[in-house]
Amino acid sequence: MYRVRRFLNTDAELVAQLIAKTMKTTNIKDYSMEYIENDLKSLQANDVIERAGQFHCYVIENSDNYQIIGVGSIGPFWGSQSESSLFNIFVDPDYQGHGLGRKIIETLETDEYCLEPHVLKYLHLKRHYIFIRKWATILKMV
Repeated sequence: MYRVRRFLNTDAELVAQLIAKTMKTTNIKDYSMEYIENDLKSLQANDVIERAGQFHCYVIENSDNYQIIGVGSIGPFWGSQSESSLFNIFVDPDYQGHGLGRKIIETLETDEYCLEPHVLKYLHLKRHYIFIRKWATILKMV
């Protein structure tokens, strides 16, 4: 069983490890290792805490062993008060394909940043865009 909850600062190291694992496993299909390693320099535990202070960040936790297996955030799009964006959506590669990315999106959709009058902007990363575009089609947003 899985549980979605708000990010806690004590989650930062595990979230940073999850992001690194996912980028090196899943995102490597679209980006060079050099690009990923450079990106990961700004996704360390202290960076995750800083970003969680700017956005609403959620984690998915395996309720059997309390392992963090997914993360996603929503917040202002470049400081806008009327537009929001999704940030840092990652699912542990061992758990991908089981609806957890969808569970993160569903959670983010209920966040105040996703409610009117906010407009949701798409992410720029290839894999995120594909996932969100697929999900947006289901929601008839495209």
